[in-house]
This record gives sequence, C-alpha cells and structure tokens, in this order.
Amino acid sequence: MTLGALAEDSLARLGDHRSLEVEGRWYTAAELHARAVRLSAGFDVAPGDRVAVCMTNSPEVLLSYAALWRAGAVPTPVISAATAPELRHILVDSGAVAAVASEASLPLVAEAAQGLDVRVVLAGPELLPGADVLMDELESGADGPLVRRDGDDLAALLYTGGTTGRAKGVMLTHAGLSEISRSRAQVFSESGAVDLLLALPLSHVYGLLNSVTRMHMPAPGFVSLQRKFDAAQWLEIAARVRPQAAALVPSMLQLLLRQDLESADLSSLFYVTTGGAPLSVDVREDFERRVGGVRVCDGYGCTEVTSTATMNPYGAPRSGSVGLRLPGVELKVVDELGDAVPVGSDGEVCVRSVGVMAGYWTDGRRDEAATAQAVRDGWMHTGDVGHLDEDGYLYVVDRIKDLIIRGGFNVYPRDVEDVLLSHPTVTSAAVVGRPDPVLGEEVVAWVALATGATTTAEELVEYSRERLGRHKHPREVRIVPAVPLTSVGKTDRKALRAMTTQAGEGSAAG
Repeated sequence: MTLGALAEDSLARLGDHRSLEVEGRWYTAAELHARAVRLSAGFDVAPGDRVAVCMTNSPEVLLSYAALWRAGAVPTPVISAATAPELRHILVDSGAVAAVASEASLPLVAEAAQGLDVRVVLAGPELLPGADVLMDELESGADGPLVRRDGDDLAALLYTGGTTGRAKGVMLTHAGLSEISRSRAQVFSESGAVDLLLALPLSHVYGLLNSVTRMHMPAPGFVSLQRKFDAAQWLEIAARVRPQAAALVPSMLQLLLRQDLESADLSSLFYVTTGGAPLSVDVREDFERRVGGVRVCDGYGCTEVTSTATMNPYGAPRSGSVGLRLPGVELKVVDELGDAVPVGSDGEVCVRSVGVMAGYWTDGRRDEAATAQAVRDGWMHTGDVGHLDEDGYLYVVDRIKDLIIRGGFNVYPRDVEDVLLSHPTVTSAAVVGRPDPVLGEEVVAWVALATGATTTAEELVEYSRERLGRHKHPREVRIVPAVPLTSVGKTDRKALRAMTTQAGEGSAAG
C-alpha cells in the first residue's frame, strides 16, 4: 500500500481519535488528515518531485510528509543541524523543487536556496524575508486528490553517510516504508502498548519509520512528540502524558540515566525500543533497574534497509542481541567470499527485504555503480560484523567500514577530512571514531600541518564547527608530524584507532 492510501485507510480503520500531542496541544487524526489533504493541493507539486523538509520535530513536519505522499511527491528530510553548504548540496543533488522551513531554520534554508529554483515554504505565523509562501496559505485552498503511485515508486530520499562512501541519497520506496512499518507494528503491538513518546528526529529514518508505524497499529493511540530531546523535559512530558512506550537511541538512554529517575513519574511506561547505535548491556540493565517495570528492547538496521531489520521481541528479549528478523525480512551472515558462515560465527551481516533501498541517488539520478556495490542479488551488504545464534537472534559486534555513528547519526570520515583539508595550513587529515559512553562514538581528527604553521587544535575544531553539522564536526583534533599510511599509501586507520585509544582525552574539545 502506498503511503497516501495508507493514511486514508488508517483513519477509516481506527476512526477519529487524539493522535498527536506537542507541548500540551492535542491534535485529532481527522484534523491532521484534513489539513494534509488541503496542503497536498497547495504544495502544487508533480508526482516524483522532491521537496526538502528542514525543521525540528513539529506537527508541520508530519503534515508535510503526509501531504507530499498524497500528492505523489517525495519528502527529502534534512536534519536541522545541517550547515548551509550541506543543505545546498542536498537541494542541488536531489533536484528539489521546494523546501519547507520553520521560523528557526529559515535563515539556513534561505541561504542554502539562494540562486536556486527552489520555492521556500515557511511554517510560521508571518511571512519573513527568504520565504516565498506560508504553509497556512497553502492549506487554505481546495482538497487535493489522492495521486496514484506504485509500491516501487520513490517515497523518501534520505541523505546519509551510508556504508559505501561519501554522503548520498538513499532511495526508499512506498512498499518498503509501508511493509517494514507494518512488520514493526506487528512486533511492537505484541507488548500491548499503543501510546508513544517520540523524541527521535523525524528527519532521521528511525524517527520517520516510527511515525509511519503508527498508521499500521491495530488500535488507536497517540504520539507525544518532543521537538528536540532534552532529558529533564522528557521526564516531565512522560509524567504529563503518561505514555506506555518510548522510542530512543542509546545516547538518550545514557543521558536519562544522569537524571533522578527514582523521583520521576514513569509509572505508565513499560516498553522502550532503541536503535540507531549499539546499546550497552550495562545501560539497558541500569535503566530497567532504576525504572521498575520497564523493558528495553534493542533493534538493528540502517537507512538502506528502511531503518529496521531486527527487533528484540517484548516477550523474549535476549541480552546483548539486537533481536530477531522482522516478518518478511531475511538475514544472513557471510564471509569474505559471500558464503554463509555457520551459526555463531562472525561475518558480514546481509539483509534482504522489500525494505532494502531502491538504490543510492547521486547528481539527480540513481547511482548504478554505488548501488551495485552495496546491493547484490537483492541482499544489502551492511558493512557490519555480527553473528546469529541457534534461535536466529542477531548479535552485532563490529563494523567493517569506517562509518562513525555519533549519537545515532552517521558521520563519514571523508566528509570531515575534506573540510579539514580546505584549511590553508592542513596538509593531510584522517578521521576515526573513539568510543564514547554517551554518544556511542566521538569524532577524532588527526592532522598534519604545513611547515612553520602555528594553527592550534582549538582553531581547527572551530573551523570545522562552522562548516559541518553539529553531529559531524570533530570535538578532538590532534596535530601530528605526519598522518600514518599503509604500505600502499592509504590512511592507516587501524594505527590511528590504536593511537586514539592510547592518547586518552582530546587535545581540543568543542
């Protein structure tokens, strides 16, 4: 089922009910659907058009997605922490015809869209310089028809570091988003939970999938949406709206553990799902111990498989595991030759399902070469190392590629290295991840300077901060005489990781 049709089916099946809460304001399912139907016409887009959505969590993000799916267009979510050059790259590479901004993100969007044929839609109370039209004005007209799309048509284009190289668009289909969310709803509903506290950014595939999953739930429930995660505020929201479930990434759990959980009212909460980064067994056990009656269930996936491939079942989670494959998902673990390894043996984790991306997107089209490298015979080669036990539970133990996951966001070293190398005194640069107890990994850069240069590590941290999103820029920069290379002249990341471990605390922090 395509996502526009799914929205109509969900409303007809579940009926009108309180479905969304944001900062004390409640929205009903019928109210949101009616607004999305009108907005779908107001956007004035053609089937297949890409529209960038660059806002922190808000009802307008969900309305934009719903309206664009109804119109047959393709939401292109962008994290609000992006810089103007990063957003401009996405606008150009995707061929976006429009971009949706909030009042807070408008300066970023306006700067990125300058000189491009991109209409800027502002979700705000009044028109401001840099915006072309208000979202409220687009909602004021006639209803838009449900545009027919096929299951293999593009439904979302998400930009990610991926597992095969520099940041590029990941093509997700209507069938993939619908079926993976249906399978996820099936596993989720086994807990009996229907009301969800969602702090995940809707611009991230994990947050996006959680929002679509709600349309497949067997009973009506609400989502309480936190605009931006803050641990103390999260506890206040949980006490006020009394959710049964929450979706978090491990770094959020770690930050919650720093709060006075024993004094918080979390009596309604009994189910927490996590993903986006490895979850420490110690963190899970500590959270469950301090919040009595709650069960934390980890899952596994990546953007290229529509976020989720496995989930720990609520009734039978297994410690240290990321769970069982979702219904309709196939898993295998292979060696360097692509042959399946025995149960309990480590190898590369591969996933096959309708949720596997339609391909990578580069320069306005499907990138055939990059796609063929990652997806072979329908199997997505994730670049992650893991093993299956005798009952089919998956354990992820390491990563093959150099991808850094900081707070649930993908950071590809080359993106950071390119920025550092643009500094006039930097002659070489290499970036690796350092384990971090809160964020999963921290970004560490090793650089060599031109002879006689006096640039400091602190200056390079600031230089990177100005040119990269908050989740990307290195908090530690170490200046060395030369970046180590292998015998064939490639960056020796193994040596760098060992050096990073030995070095301890960073030379510069941002």
